[in-house]
Amino acid sequence: MSDLNAVGDQDNWICWLCDKPVDPDLSVNNDQGPSVDSYGAIRVKKGADFVERLAHRQCNTMKGKISPVVPWPKELLVVDPSPIFETVERLRKKGGREIIARCPDQQDAEQASEWLLDRISRLAPELNLSTQITAGGGQVVLALKLG
Repeated sequence: MSDLNAVGDQDNWICWLCDKPVDPDLSVNNDQGPSVDSYGAIRVKKGADFVERLAHRQCNTMKGKISPVVPWPKELLVVDPSPIFETVERLRKKGGREIIARCPDQQDAEQASEWLLDRISRLAPELNLSTQITAGGGQVVLALKLG
């Protein structure tokens, strides 16, 4: 396992699960304290090294009980949003493309796309994901695709 401070610095002291700041001065025994998480770690070709991420202790503990939830921000206008974490995991395993949300108009879809790509860059930095925006039927569809 890596040094907690090195992993924290690598992730800018932001929890990869909830995307909120982690206080490096809190005890590792505090629910909001820092912990190193290796969930979904990618084996690096050099050998037994893993990509590790920073998480709040509580976020890290809870993901062992239930699938992590990456919330969509309330200020984005998205309809029927898909669960982000599960969508990313399916794309990681199977590739392809998945519709992740519908938006009322092009501008809302572009804002959601920008936020989503930024958020996923911290959730799954090893994946080359992009978005596709398609208008039709009085709405705009936002899809996430691998490659």
